[in-house]
Amino acid sequence: MVSESERTFLGLDLSTQQLKAAVVNNSLQIIHEASVMFDSDLPEFRTHGGVQIDKTNPSVITAPTIMWVKALDMLLDKLTVAGVDFSKIAAISGSAQQHGSVYWQKGSEKLLSNLNPSEFLHQQLASSFTIANSPVWMDSSTSKQCKELEDAVGGPQKLAEITGSRGYERFTGPQIAKIKQTRPEAYKNSERISLVSSFLCSLFLGKIAPIDFTDGSGMNLMDIKTKKWHADLLQVIGPDLEEKLGGLVASNANVGPISPYFVERYSFDPNCRIIACTGDNPASLVGMRLNEGWLAVSLGTSDVLFVWLEEPKIVLNGHILCNPVDSNAYMAMLGFKNGSLTRERIRNACAESNWDIFNQLLDSTPRGNFGNMGLYYDVQEILPFLSGDYRFNKANERVTRFTSLEVEVRALIEGQFIARRAYVEDIGFKLDKETKILATGGASNNKAILQVLSDVFNAPVYLLDESKSAMLGAAYQAKHGLLGSQSNYFEITSCLPPPRLICQPYSDASEIYEPMVARYRKLEAMLLGNKV
Repeated sequence: MVSESERTFLGLDLSTQQLKAAVVNNSLQIIHEASVMFDSDLPEFRTHGGVQIDKTNPSVITAPTIMWVKALDMLLDKLTVAGVDFSKIAAISGSAQQHGSVYWQKGSEKLLSNLNPSEFLHQQLASSFTIANSPVWMDSSTSKQCKELEDAVGGPQKLAEITGSRGYERFTGPQIAKIKQTRPEAYKNSERISLVSSFLCSLFLGKIAPIDFTDGSGMNLMDIKTKKWHADLLQVIGPDLEEKLGGLVASNANVGPISPYFVERYSFDPNCRIIACTGDNPASLVGMRLNEGWLAVSLGTSDVLFVWLEEPKIVLNGHILCNPVDSNAYMAMLGFKNGSLTRERIRNACAESNWDIFNQLLDSTPRGNFGNMGLYYDVQEILPFLSGDYRFNKANERVTRFTSLEVEVRALIEGQFIARRAYVEDIGFKLDKETKILATGGASNNKAILQVLSDVFNAPVYLLDESKSAMLGAAYQAKHGLLGSQSNYFEITSCLPPPRLICQPYSDASEIYEPMVARYRKLEAMLLGNKV
């Protein structure tokens, strides 16, 4: 019997390009890590970036389902070679790329419960899927099905009010509808339909695992208020869909003991518990230890904001999901396509492709930028739906160029963060003196940029030393789920080092930027109305 202090927890992350795992000890410190890269470690599947793009229709993007299974076989072998003592693992949870779907062949559940421990999983499950290639989040071939779901409930706004999002091509509901319409036999022969997260959970559980509330709220099929499938939306796809989807559970639900297959093959403890798996974005919220009052800003190729909300407002181009830590709360995600690549374009044009010069230019201009404001969209933006560059002087007149490189640089960074703040407020987040920002992603190592972020939001900015938030979120959720409802997630994770304070807003930040946010809203409305 393993003592409480010796027990460990396994967290997995099945992302687009790789499957990775971390074993953490009872203090949530990483003691083992391993990963399998799909392109290089599994070249026989001929993926590029972990996916396959249809040559005749590039909007159809999938991944071979059995590749994910084989990756798990390889990952567990890597952990075995690394000396992981599987008998000490007390609970397992996982995260996975959101919106992908897996179609189990009839008889799969029986097969899962009777696996032969002397054979690899991928050998035994090779013919277990009615669709060999799973649609993934990059697929955008379901515009017709999105409209059908929206029309069924009275339009995009109504669908967003029910499910947390308007119809999105990548979401699982439209994807399932497309399979039903274009491959009716495959749909008919599907015993169950899983998300990628519940599919990963199913492999460890030895039966088809339930979908969790949080990942379920990224499907355009679940009522985020009742946490139940919405009957009218299911009916659009087919009367038997609820049977194929199964029930819904909390994101930290203890769904059962580990499959005997893993006990016999890898010497896992038969008492090891499997905790529901969720999507990678919700798992990141868990891994970043966000709670009420915190706002996470991921500064990458796209900028993504994660927000903890008690009661959300619906915006047509944001996503409201059920909260993976607190079933009574929500989380919001706001995505902005023009992030780091746009910052790099202006850096290259104004600062000799050098971040140090860029930061000097940024620091040499006053907050508020003499009233100049710029909005820069290299590609079609989501929020707002604009593309191109827009520069305004202090009189709100369009100008073709600014008077100096310094003004251009500050206009870019201020304009980006002012827009982010406007949309965060629109979705129901209240900025006040308790607000704190957690910065992640590539640009979070640039203190000059973070200082502008701090000033625009009038809130201190912190950094976490750990970047693998989805995988670690799964490991933390394993412990939280094992301890159950009597445990408090924030007490469980209190043993971890707190985020580091990086910068605080200047005392005049509020009086400078609140009027600029109001001004931005007017300029955006004007641009969207094509009045400029």
